[in-house]
Amino acid sequence: MNDTSGHGHSILSPRIALPFLLVAFIWGSTWYVIRGQIADVPAQWSIAYRFGMATPAMFLLAIILRKSLAMPPRAHLLALAMGLFQFCGNYMFVYQSELHLTSGIVALLIGMMMVPNAVLGHYLLGQPVTRGFVVGSAIALAGIALLLFNEARVAPLGGNVMLGTVMALVAMLSASLANVLQAGPAGKDVALPSLLGWSMLYGTLIDIVLALLLVGAPVLPRDPHFWLGTAWLAFAGSVVTFPLYYGLVRQLGAGRAAYNGVLVVVIAMVISTLLEDYRWTPLAIGGAVLAMIGLVIALRARQAGPPGGDQLPSVPSAARMAASPET
Repeated sequence: MNDTSGHGHSILSPRIALPFLLVAFIWGSTWYVIRGQIADVPAQWSIAYRFGMATPAMFLLAIILRKSLAMPPRAHLLALAMGLFQFCGNYMFVYQSELHLTSGIVALLIGMMMVPNAVLGHYLLGQPVTRGFVVGSAIALAGIALLLFNEARVAPLGGNVMLGTVMALVAMLSASLANVLQAGPAGKDVALPSLLGWSMLYGTLIDIVLALLLVGAPVLPRDPHFWLGTAWLAFAGSVVTFPLYYGLVRQLGAGRAAYNGVLVVVIAMVISTLLEDYRWTPLAIGGAVLAMIGLVIALRARQAGPPGGDQLPSVPSAARMAASPET
């Protein structure tokens, strides 16, 4: 991920800082809100309700922004793939993971998505990966290992830490695949709100089919807190944040915009501490510090992307010329 644009914009200017902080706060809060969505409702139906709400709102946003909803066939195939991997597979495993791990730990695991993003982008799109990125990622993974070891010892939720970890990693890989696919030529010239609207629609339909097959008839809770949480995840956590985040990518470049992910993890861990009684042992503190240092090193290295010896050999690919720089 080499940033070739956006460096003239200061991250401290209000028009950058305000959406940056808003996106981080919303996405940081969604990890905890998800816990309330899986307490009394099967995760499959909770996800279907979330994107059932978000889909028409995203289409409405595209119309308000005067973006055409029409897309070529290959863009619809891309939207179908994104629906399967991003709005079905990713969230299906995230929700299941939070049955076993605190929301902050799940957020931290998903925050390591930059690693499969870089690997898949390297081999599928020919994008270079710097050695600094590899070093930072290794440090972050060591920190996460300490956090998971602490989680297994404390187990405040009484869940299966190993199963929760595997599910979070599968969710991360699923979302990463969707990210790399949308960076290819099929989505290059398609308006983002339109692509997201169709992707959410396809994902919602897949979610509904899986819910019917796996858990049966819909479960409709009467608790208004469930529906308020669903609305927050659908409108704030999906419809509001995606356009804001990609606006940051266009103004800052993908590398600097990716720092948002670090702030999201911090917010999620703070919320987990305050509301889930997460226990900060010395081992957990050391793991969190290592993870944050590693994430920052990896993001800074990937942002810089200097030519020459600091890059791992890239894979020649015609897709590199066609891929969007906003990966």
